[in-house]
Amino acid sequence: MQRLTTFHRTIYTYRCPVSLSPHRLMLRPRETRDLRLISHEIDLTPEAEIAWSQDVSGNAIATAAFRSQTDRLTIESRSQLELCAPLWPVFPICASAIYYPFSYSNDDWTDLGALTQPQSLDRDGHLLRWVEGFVFQRPTDTLTLLKNISEGVSSQISYEAREDEGTQSPSETLTRRRGSCRDLAVLLADATRILGFGARLVSGYLFDPDNELVGSAGPGSTHAWVEVFIPGAGWITFDPTNRSVGSKNLIPVAVARDIRQAVPVAGSFVGRPDALIGMRVEVSVASG
Repeated sequence: MQRLTTFHRTIYTYRCPVSLSPHRLMLRPRETRDLRLISHEIDLTPEAEIAWSQDVSGNAIATAAFRSQTDRLTIESRSQLELCAPLWPVFPICASAIYYPFSYSNDDWTDLGALTQPQSLDRDGHLLRWVEGFVFQRPTDTLTLLKNISEGVSSQISYEAREDEGTQSPSETLTRRRGSCRDLAVLLADATRILGFGARLVSGYLFDPDNELVGSAGPGSTHAWVEVFIPGAGWITFDPTNRSVGSKNLIPVAVARDIRQAVPVAGSFVGRPDALIGMRVEVSVASG
């Protein structure tokens, strides 16, 4: 078990005072069987009234309503937590799902719903052809298949730290052969969905005290990965950026059908069109 502290700061600066609309904040780590949240707090400058709610995926949403104009907005999120995920997880997959292809139960299929549908169009079949290359035979071992696809993403797509907003489509990532952690996660999610799996995107933090992993949580970086639903085992974590299975070094904040639904900070302002000077993000994860 590891006791960790996370810190996430976002700073917006403006040329002149502006009025801030309500901001939607997804910054509170999700408690799971592998993660216990000890404390979490959000500090805002200027001060704001915070209302908490949950979205359809059970993510904690803080809505901040500001009263005064400002030329600088600072959002700080701090949490203490315990991470107890095993280094070598064992997944109790149901006998009916050990081999692919398999069928979800009617209830699981209904509840998974849109999570089984690719979120990007594959007009030329590029993604389908790519992922079918990992299905060497039918039936085939389900967990091995998913590991091979995840490792295929990391071995065939070069990681690049990309600060631009937005996410590449899977076809674009396959064509460019490089992408950020969120691009790799979106590729893996849609690839498994094409094969009939239920998958969801996860946004959060990567704990990497030795700076050995790709996409490490340093200044300005969050991390993205994928969870795939397998009967019996439930949601299994795959981090294609680092070729890892399980959540031993991952701190989830939000799960979503589409990565756009897991933006940590979203909001707008009323003021001059050129008022925004810029945004700066700082992220750290440390022991203790």
